[in-house]
Amino acid sequence: MATLQNIRSKGPLLVIVIGLALFAFIAGDAWKVLQPHQSQDVGEVNGETVSAQDYQAMVEEYTEVIKFSSGMNALSDEQTNQIKDEVWRRYVENKLVEKEAKKLGLTVSKAELQAIIDAGVHPMLQQTPFRNPQTGAFDKDMLKKFLVDYSKMNKAQMPSQYAEYYESMYKFWSFIEKSLVQARLQEKYQALITKSLFSNPVEAQDAFDGRVDQSDLLLAAIPYTSIVDSTITVTDSDLKAAYDKKKEQFRQYVETRNIKFIDVQVTASPEDKAAIQKEMEEYTAQLAGTPADYTTFVRSTGSTVPYVDLYYTAKSLPADVAARLDSVSVGGVYGPYYNVTDNTINSFKKLASATLPDSIEFRQIQVVAEDAAKTKSLADSIYNAIKDGADFAEVAKKYGQTGEPTWISSANYEGAQIDGDNLKYITTITTLAQNELTNLALGQANVILQVTGKKATKDKYKVAVVKRPVEFSKETYSKAYNDFSQFIAANNTLEKMAANAEDAGYRLLDKTDLYSSEHGIGGVRGTKDALKWAFEAKAGEVSGLYECGESDRMLVVGVASIVPEGYRPLALVKDQLRFEILRDKKAEKIMAEMKAANATSFEQYKNMANAVSDSVKHVTFAAPAYVPALRTSEPLVSAYASVAELNKLSAPIKGNGGVFVLQPYAKEKLNETFNQETEETTLAAMHARMANQFMSDLYLKADVKDKRYLFF
Repeated sequence: MATLQNIRSKGPLLVIVIGLALFAFIAGDAWKVLQPHQSQDVGEVNGETVSAQDYQAMVEEYTEVIKFSSGMNALSDEQTNQIKDEVWRRYVENKLVEKEAKKLGLTVSKAELQAIIDAGVHPMLQQTPFRNPQTGAFDKDMLKKFLVDYSKMNKAQMPSQYAEYYESMYKFWSFIEKSLVQARLQEKYQALITKSLFSNPVEAQDAFDGRVDQSDLLLAAIPYTSIVDSTITVTDSDLKAAYDKKKEQFRQYVETRNIKFIDVQVTASPEDKAAIQKEMEEYTAQLAGTPADYTTFVRSTGSTVPYVDLYYTAKSLPADVAARLDSVSVGGVYGPYYNVTDNTINSFKKLASATLPDSIEFRQIQVVAEDAAKTKSLADSIYNAIKDGADFAEVAKKYGQTGEPTWISSANYEGAQIDGDNLKYITTITTLAQNELTNLALGQANVILQVTGKKATKDKYKVAVVKRPVEFSKETYSKAYNDFSQFIAANNTLEKMAANAEDAGYRLLDKTDLYSSEHGIGGVRGTKDALKWAFEAKAGEVSGLYECGESDRMLVVGVASIVPEGYRPLALVKDQLRFEILRDKKAEKIMAEMKAANATSFEQYKNMANAVSDSVKHVTFAAPAYVPALRTSEPLVSAYASVAELNKLSAPIKGNGGVFVLQPYAKEKLNETFNQETEETTLAAMHARMANQFMSDLYLKADVKDKRYLFF
């Protein structure tokens, strides 16, 4: 009661406190509503941002282009990531060039674009479907016809597959047209830079002399390897001085992370393997019987290889099945057996074998009308007309088709998913007799088919394959998950994780210079969330458990250090600098020994302790010389050879592999005649390659920010 009375006495104060808390809660939500929405930008170029929505639209556009041009219906994660990177690269390059072109007044007019299309030689145009069937060259008339047809197209009256194809082709062409403009603008800007780098007669003569003037030289050297590294002292002040001198080499334009991580892959336990083996024994027994429908049966087993009722060549079968095919007769069953290559348990039944033509020539007329009844009536009419002697090609032309024969082989359909109308279509072609005609009903259309030729007979088979991956069970995954979770909870710092990972049966891995533009960690699929965390975490932090891979991997990440944008810290480049300092100090020591030896002739240098000698022939200024005795490329040998006097000994020269002296003993010119025009053309090509670096320079000036990892 005393406590209750005490609370009552504080009633007004509690009302104020609770009121303030409620106000803070409500005000906090109100502030979230009133404040501007958080940035949804994926990047920035020259201060101009691109939103996640716009970037996604560009990715989807390019994805459809790739699907259309490649004939693929779906893309792998790796292909999708490549598309995302390519879209970003194109976007950045176009923005960089657009800004410079605008300052210079460079544009691409509609007339220029039309001239490119009329010429028809641009590489992009060769990638379009608008190509002459005979020559393979771009056909502008075919493009014009398509654009006219598209503009008049009534999608509502067309079969959906045709309407979708026309729409995809139009989007594809729109992308090509836009890309042609962007490419032409970049070409014009690059040409402007290239033309500013012109050659002259003096440069042409120097380039010619540098290529045709050859020298044969004697070389005596003391390799750096003759001095043991431990005898050379490299101090912190040496490292600091070298770092300050070469600091610009260590410029880093984006932030990176150095991480440590553990990647756990869950595998099947002995109990899991035994359970799958038992299932496969049951399936093998059923396979040895006569299932009513092999397609349905194989699907019910969970096999990764579907059964299609077609004859296939042996090479289209899984390699382990093809290797055992001769070990079983028709109607026989082989298995179950374990295949280590793909970690599967397998059984198969050889249903049939035959020697059949692999290449079949056929021609066809596609028939589509307003509805199914009219389509059937028209198809019957065409079929009967051809059967009664009408010319196939002439009838085809009457309905806007060529009716030309085309070839199909097993390579065109083996490995593809075949069912429904596709299976019906291929089965018909592969089973028709030569010159036989048929009227095939397929969905909303009919196809008049005739086989006109057959060749290239091959052994083919019908094989029902049950291929089951040896996968882990839910219980096995749960145990691995719990064990890993407990390890992470008990080792929530980098120090603990590093100290205890090995004892717990885990391997701690290192990844230096992780970029946010990467698509994951450690080459494991599905680790984008872990990547995002790594770039939001502070140094020393350890993540939670991430489930990734093909639902068979687990990951934990720790941020060892952050390398900010700017100059890489001295600690990260010490090893590189130490190597260079060691080489320089060894060179100083060797040169001091040479000076103390008072050597004045090549023989004296050659006879010094630890010296090696060599003869380097056909040395020109145009190419760095390789010295076998030092096992290094030595540009200074080429530089000295271009100005050295015959039989005159050089002073000691500090090279890449050691300190050496040179003495030319022969000089000659290649039997070539100087041609100023030819040399200047070669130099112009070199200048053009140098001009290609302009994009890198523009990129560095543009302060490009890539934040795609936050969204994609």
